Amino acid sequence: MGRAKVWEVQTEQEERERAILVGVELSGKGDEQSWPVEESLAELERLAETAGLLVVGTFRQSLQAPHPAFFIGSGKVAEIRAFREAVPFDVAIFDDDLSPSQQRNLERALGARVIDRRALILDIFAQHARTREGALQVELAQYEYLRPRLTRAWTHLSRQTRGGVGLRGPGETQLELDRRRMRERIAKLRRELEAVRRHRRLYRERRKSTGVPIVAIVGYTNAGKSTLLNAVSRANVYVADKLFATLDPTTRRVRLPGGGEALFTDTVGFVQKLPPDLVAAFHATLEEIEDADVILHVVDITHPQVLRQVQVVEETLQRLGVGTTPAILALNKIDLTSDPEAVRALAREQRGPVVALSALTGYGVDELLQTVADVLGESGVSIRAIVPYERTAILAAIYQYGTVRRREEQDSGTFVEASIPLRLLPQVQPYLL
Repeated sequence: MGRAKVWEVQTEQEERERAILVGVELSGKGDEQSWPVEESLAELERLAETAGLLVVGTFRQSLQAPHPAFFIGSGKVAEIRAFREAVPFDVAIFDDDLSPSQQRNLERALGARVIDRRALILDIFAQHARTREGALQVELAQYEYLRPRLTRAWTHLSRQTRGGVGLRGPGETQLELDRRRMRERIAKLRRELEAVRRHRRLYRERRKSTGVPIVAIVGYTNAGKSTLLNAVSRANVYVADKLFATLDPTTRRVRLPGGGEALFTDTVGFVQKLPPDLVAAFHATLEEIEDADVILHVVDITHPQVLRQVQVVEETLQRLGVGTTPAILALNKIDLTSDPEAVRALAREQRGPVVALSALTGYGVDELLQTVADVLGESGVSIRAIVPYERTAILAAIYQYGTVRRREEQDSGTFVEASIPLRLLPQVQPYLL
């Protein structure tokens, strides 16, 4: 059931590790929201390419339920084994989580390494972690993944200690030693990450004390979040046409229409079948979303599964407990869409503001910034005021967050004509003319 699809292998690509992809459509699952297996495998192929692998074939199978020993049926295992004799490959990547026993059984049967989607994502995370925090989070997630996969393959080895006077006994096997060392390493990583979280918490508290609102940019991986951050901040954030190109959060100060400012933070992209424990491992990064005043949800409107991608992101946000934070939906790559109905469908379903834009060309970016300003209450309001000389902090705030058009020193204070964010109005109100 399901035939292998084979790619021609280019000579210059032969040095890359070769992989096959395996997907299963569970007809007994009864999940109407699950992705079609072809679409899910297409995304898995992009993940594999991002990891530097060369995909040489793909297999799919329809089952009522996963096979307890191999996840796929024994006939499909034989088919893949025969395929490997004709088209050698190094690793088989399954689109769903495998149990440790299924992984071991498949490796014995196929004579090749076997990993699942989770392990592949972890490998990509490890390649893209650029900060100490990101590296800690990746390593913790990797150890949590590997811990149940330590097998008794070590037990044929000699004991580490034979004992002696007062120490007679079986000693500690290599397996037990590895498990103990892994537990110690996991505990150490958690302590270090907790220290990172405390540091970030203090940093966020200082940031919040300045009164500058925070906008968290979220979205499905490769939706264009980093490109949008570059567009609104005129920064030079790393951008690549790869999944999970951004892993560590990047924050930029952005001037809003009316003179206000906001801190825009780019965050790690989401993906379907992202396990809850993997989300938990990146909690220190995702806390940026929890502290946001506004969530800017960026959507690739050209993707064939755009509605399902939106659902994946919204479900992840619910799991993070930020489902009630004000949100703006940014329909990105509008210049490339050929399906206006998808745009209308998304706009109809959203309760909050929706802005169509192209982060690459700049179309719609000004409208987006105005929408952010409106939601934050940062839209400009024109004022004429005389600020007493002793209220220098108020005058400084007008200059920092507003746009001063005219200033004149008078006997009773400084006359200013300016446009300021709405949130500053209560402070300036006593001095308005």
